[in-house]
Amino acid sequence: MLFIALTSIGVETLLVDELTELGAKVVKQTIGSVRFEADSLLAQKICLMSRFATRVMLLLTESNDVKGKDELYQLVKQVAWQDWFGVSQSFAVEFNGTNTLLKNSQFSGMVVKDAVVDYFNEVAGERPNVSKDTPNVRIVGKLNKTQAAIYIDYSGPRLSDRGYRTKQGQAPIREHLAAALVKRSGWLQDPTKPLFDPCCGSGTLLIEAASMALKQIPGLQKEFAFQTLPGFRPAKFKELKDELKAQQVEQNLWLIGSDIDEKVLDIAKQNARRAGFAERIQFNLQDASKLNLVAKRPGVILSNLPYGERLGGMAELVNLYRNIGGALKQYYADWQVALLGTDDSLFNLLKLVKAKSYKFKNGPLDVVLNTYQLDARQVSQTHRATTLHFEGSSAFANRLKKNKQALKNWVKQNEIEAYRVYDADIPEYNVAVDIYPAHAVIYEYAAPKNIDDNVAEKRLQDVISLTAQTLELAPENIAVKVRKRQKGEEQYQVLSRQDRTMTVTEFGAQFKVNLFDYLDTGLFLDHRLARRYIQQHAKDKRFLNLFSYTGSASVHAAVGGAKSVVTVDMSKTYLKWAEENFALNRLRSPRFRFEQADCLKWLEHAQGQYDLIFLDPPTFSNSKRMQEVFDVQRDHIQLMTWVKKILSPKGVLLFSNNKRGFKMDEVGLMGLGLKAENISDQTISPDFKRNKQIHNSWLITHG
Repeated sequence: MLFIALTSIGVETLLVDELTELGAKVVKQTIGSVRFEADSLLAQKICLMSRFATRVMLLLTESNDVKGKDELYQLVKQVAWQDWFGVSQSFAVEFNGTNTLLKNSQFSGMVVKDAVVDYFNEVAGERPNVSKDTPNVRIVGKLNKTQAAIYIDYSGPRLSDRGYRTKQGQAPIREHLAAALVKRSGWLQDPTKPLFDPCCGSGTLLIEAASMALKQIPGLQKEFAFQTLPGFRPAKFKELKDELKAQQVEQNLWLIGSDIDEKVLDIAKQNARRAGFAERIQFNLQDASKLNLVAKRPGVILSNLPYGERLGGMAELVNLYRNIGGALKQYYADWQVALLGTDDSLFNLLKLVKAKSYKFKNGPLDVVLNTYQLDARQVSQTHRATTLHFEGSSAFANRLKKNKQALKNWVKQNEIEAYRVYDADIPEYNVAVDIYPAHAVIYEYAAPKNIDDNVAEKRLQDVISLTAQTLELAPENIAVKVRKRQKGEEQYQVLSRQDRTMTVTEFGAQFKVNLFDYLDTGLFLDHRLARRYIQQHAKDKRFLNLFSYTGSASVHAAVGGAKSVVTVDMSKTYLKWAEENFALNRLRSPRFRFEQADCLKWLEHAQGQYDLIFLDPPTFSNSKRMQEVFDVQRDHIQLMTWVKKILSPKGVLLFSNNKRGFKMDEVGLMGLGLKAENISDQTISPDFKRNKQIHNSWLITHG
């Protein structure tokens, strides 16, 4: 009979070798699958023993000329279905693939079902039932252009589910991929060697390695779909299992796993216990960025290194890879190393020359397994965890240190907790660095076109390492973000889901900030003095905050004794954040209102009078109130036209924006009966003096 075994991309050649070793005749290898010939008993053996297949299906029929439903119907109906199940049994249909006429896989599945039902009605005068949840037989259809194939599911539930893993950490790898990594690492050539996974997560690599070394039967406890098919002989199947059990071996294994996450380690221990390896695998709580030697005898290091999903951010990754590279050279001479990851720039931080690379798919992610031999030449290379790509990187560190020292007195006198310490002072290091209590945020500006992307990336890695060292910060407390112009709702997109918040104090007010999850932290530091102005001038005033973001200006107005505060923004997320900031400052009153709206639309139809208005619009924005995208330079007079209607006779509008080179249309203002005073210099604090274009601010009143 002809079967097809499915697997992940990159595992196919290992699956071919495995099938051949088990006795099958391989017919064809394609991306993610291997066709092979076998009798029923051998196919059952493959389902029991395969470590690399995720599913095995029996081919019933196929055609290269299936254009539409008629051809598909006839292809299915010609199968002798009574050979595989009867009218008293149930079946289900699973269909994948489309073409120009069969555009819906669910419809194609119905065509297959109808053909099977019609076959039985004609042959037996009655039909079997369809059961989606617990069918006796599952029929699988595959379609690619005009090529169609009809299978019976032979293995049943996913073969890669071995049964020992009920919980897992973040960014897990499937058991069949873990087995492939063990095979590619070379450890199985001598399983008496130590095997060490410094980022072991839920322990899958080590558990698969133990099972492979002991030649255990991965599918021993599984129930298979073929057990409901005609011709299945339980006695023969039991005899097969007994024969395979007799081939298992017993030997001492030296398996060590460590991870920084204690909860994940507990999961790993539970998984190892369920797999029967609780006494064979040693699990330790250890930070992989601070590796020490775990075994005096050289062995193999195999690990699925974090690549974003399992760590908070880029700073942690840079620190981890650099320090792992240093530790490998310092402690692990003559060891073999096999590391799985996604990013060449991170692998480069190891400062190791790779021996081989193997490409795989881990779910939707493209990953690569790089192998290294830590011979005398590699280990002898001088390496420090702080090794930099560029000699000039030290200039960045010196400037960072110098700027922090220069701001020291100002920070202390004003009790500033969050401030900017560096802003592209050195053109080659085109980043901004903001300091928060025990934390920092690095914003990477887009590199000039004449700078190679790889060079910019390496410089950023230097910036990250030096920021941690110079400011004496833990890498996990450094957030790294790419800074680019945001349009419309892009400014509200979540970057990650760490939900690590902290509170900072500013002129007597407290604010919640989130350094990791969004492009901005919740507090625009450059508007610090504008907010102080609002606090100082808000007493007994009716205050309006448009494009309010997280409501920090509104909080200052309320703290300053405003008669009423209206906070308007289009984002529910940020308005909720604004309410949390009010609660943080124990500000509760019906005089404080929060309104979710398109600020331009709200402003056009606004009623009432306000004595103090803060208007800080985005440079560009999509709005239904504008025929084109809102442009603050082009459209600010239209804004003023709407504001004038609600600005009380003696009211003040504090207008600010971040557009470089913004020019106020004073003639247009005069035509509206308004006048403007540029107070930009008064609203830029010492930490932003290096960037005079960070924002511009104006006081606008009736003229």
